[in-house]
Amino acid sequence: MRSKELKEARFLIVDDDEISVMAMQRAMRKLKISNETHVCTDGQHALEFLKAQLEEHSCLPPYIVTLDLNMPRMGGLELLDALRADPDLSRVVVFVFTTSDTPQDVQSAYDHNVAGYVVKENPSETLATALNMLGTYSRIVELPV
Repeated sequence: MRSKELKEARFLIVDDDEISVMAMQRAMRKLKISNETHVCTDGQHALEFLKAQLEEHSCLPPYIVTLDLNMPRMGGLELLDALRADPDLSRVVVFVFTTSDTPQDVQSAYDHNVAGYVVKENPSETLATALNMLGTYSRIVELPV
């Protein structure tokens, strides 16, 4: 049996917009989502973080990643390319949280096997609804380790 520490889903927020990150953290507190949460400011930072977690734990703890698409250094779609190409990281659960509603971005994200695509239209309302769903998701879905 896996230890609770490795079984409970952790959140990784990948977003370069400090306001969006603070809004997500505030919504998570309000919804009483107390899962361990980390923040990375771009795709390169997230990739390095996940690889370090893999090395530290010898297998990657289950992460639910919320991913913005438009970021410096390495954008969201580039991070998805890197994750899906790495056998140790390919099964990370990713939900895109972005302002882009272009059909090309939506299709490209789903082509990378994302679990969902959320457009931040009305940030506070959309965010609260989506994070409430993710909180429930993290409690009831069995994630790969």
